[in-house]
Amino acid sequence: MKLATCLFEAAAWHYGVKAICQCGHAAIFDPHGLWYHFHRHGMDERLGRVREKLWCRECGRRHGKRVRPVKLEMVREMPSITLPLPDQREWKRVVNRFRG
Repeated sequence: MKLATCLFEAAAWHYGVKAICQCGHAAIFDPHGLWYHFHRHGMDERLGRVREKLWCRECGRRHGKRVRPVKLEMVREMPSITLPLPDQREWKRVVNRFRG
């Protein structure tokens, strides 16, 4: 198994991004949509930085504050959260740059 260090690698290798909270709640993000969201907003795509931007909805409702996930895992499971995907041309352009 390849170890992704950033969102683009997770998307290129088709690994879902699983965010696990201290409360036990977990959400699996579609890697392509999550990468595109961070890419569009110019945010750092390294997994350590991504973890700092995500928060648990369940803890947010219960405690009234944002609780960051304790860890992120790369999984081969169906995503529970899907964000808007990049258009085909942009994705191919970025993949070609990655291979180059």
